[in-house]
Amino acid sequence: MQNNTFSGLFIGRNLITLKEVDSTNTFLKDALSKSKPFLDGTVIMADRQYSGRGQASNSWLSEAGKNLTFSVLLNPGFLPIERQFDLNMAISLALNDFLNKYTSGAASIKWPNDSYVGKKKIGGILIENIVHGNTIKHAIIGIGLNVNQENFPADLMNVTSLKQALHQDYNLMDLLGEICSIIESRYLQLKAGKTVKLRDEYLSQLYLKDTWALFRFDNEIQNGKIQGLSSIGQLILETANGLRYFNNKEIEFIN
Repeated sequence: MQNNTFSGLFIGRNLITLKEVDSTNTFLKDALSKSKPFLDGTVIMADRQYSGRGQASNSWLSEAGKNLTFSVLLNPGFLPIERQFDLNMAISLALNDFLNKYTSGAASIKWPNDSYVGKKKIGGILIENIVHGNTIKHAIIGIGLNVNQENFPADLMNVTSLKQALHQDYNLMDLLGEICSIIESRYLQLKAGKTVKLRDEYLSQLYLKDTWALFRFDNEIQNGKIQGLSSIGQLILETANGLRYFNNKEIEFIN
């Protein structure tokens, strides 16, 4: 275990790097369950995650030492549980801000929290909340970003990395410092109550918004057009039978 710090106000000021761990989210959850104290903004980074997770227990495959796999601990006690998707928007926007800097604006957010460059996935977010009463005591934000990996499993056709897209290698610690700074900026926007601005920007950067595309729902492939989000983050889709509201995993993107 190695400790480092970045220069932000609080995110990354306490940085713990691990050679190998099952999941940085699990590492943080286990430590918190044992009442181990961590500063708000603590970042846990792993060279290798052997059981990294995405949404709904999907696995996250990552070559050791080539990508960013890390978790950020935040304590958003100001955020009621019914507004938990607002935190998702802020973090998704932060990762998109970072990617747009490197890809000349080619990045987008695939609802609810995947990062795309063009039509390929380059990263993802998994937020796990620990709730106390009606507020979020701890938010454990797991982020996976493909950076220097070039070879992916043959069955993964729609993935890419910064190196694949831009044909150069990147220093992982430098990128991590940049991302932490951008996350901090977006999180402070959320804390300042700028939810409308965050929601407008999230919608403006949403993959396939206002475009007719193919989706799988109700056990069949159907046309739909993303219109927006409900107040709790449900996807609003225009269909042949009117507007439909979907929670995560109730709809699959085919395009």
